[in-house]
Formats: sequence, C-alpha cells, structure tokens
Amino acid sequence: MSSDSAPPPGDRATVTVVVSVPPAVAFDVFTSEIDLWWRRGPQYRLGDRNPGTLCLETHLGGRLFESFRTESGAHVIEVGRVTVWDPPARLVFDWRAHNFAAEEKTEVDIRFDACGAGTQVTVQHRGWASIRPGHPARHGLEDAAMSRMIGLWWGELMSALRELIAGRTS
Repeated sequence: MSSDSAPPPGDRATVTVVVSVPPAVAFDVFTSEIDLWWRRGPQYRLGDRNPGTLCLETHLGGRLFESFRTESGAHVIEVGRVTVWDPPARLVFDWRAHNFAAEEKTEVDIRFDACGAGTQVTVQHRGWASIRPGHPARHGLEDAAMSRMIGLWWGELMSALRELIAGRTS
C-alpha cells in the first residue's frame, strides 16, 4: 500500500483530546503516569480482579506491560514495545492484545501538539485490517463498527488522561 492510498475500511481509529498543560507535561503524564490515568476493569486491564500496575518503559524499545498477582503467582504481560520515542512530540508503540498470535500486532501513534494554552493529544490506533476477520479481539465487529469500538475505547482512556490533568491544574 502506498503512503497516499486510503487505509482499508476499519483499519484505524483516531481520537483527540485537549489538555491544559504544555506538550512536555502532557507527554510526561501520558508516559510516566500511565497507571494513574489508564482505566481499570476488564475492558482495559488483564488483571482486572487482581489490582496491578500498568507500566511504560520510557525509551525506544521500552515495553508497555501490566504486572499483577493471582493465586498462581506474579504475572507480567507485555502489551507493546516503543518503536518511536520523540519527547515531547510523539510516541509510537506496537500493540498486542493478549489473544494475538505471535505475528499479529497493531500500532498506536500518539502526537502531542501545542495549541493555545495547552496540548492537543491525538491517538491513532491502526493496523486492524491485518487482524483476521472473526478474531476475538474484534468482538464480532468489522470495518466501520470495529473502528468505532476502538475509537470509543481510546476516547474513554483519553477522557481519563484529561481528567487527571484537569484535577491537578484546577
């Protein structure tokens, strides 16, 4: 696919939120404090009944992972790897649902752009067209319905980021 061709239907979702801090602060909260704003519960975390920690290693090649304990012991599940680390402007990481096969992944691209007295944070989660139809991560959805679901999911997460930052600046 050439860079100027349209993405396949259902390949990506894009969500934007504006926060009332400069890009460097927004980038730092997004990356270093991810466990504080990333929602909890089975829709967002693997260890939903076993409170754990979500961590992003803040460097190129760093892991995005969740760690938690169950009766069977400690668990660390890697969700992604940082592929672009460009503070305070951009972060990109591979994204893998826990039920993806070894070769399956999507990509999350986050941009932090100054706007007025704050920062516009734009998240684009793409690559869903490469995940086979009927995959459990799709929840029975395809094309526009799949993009809508992913957009709503990221919208909830970005609302949580905005709320955390607003609580500090009010």
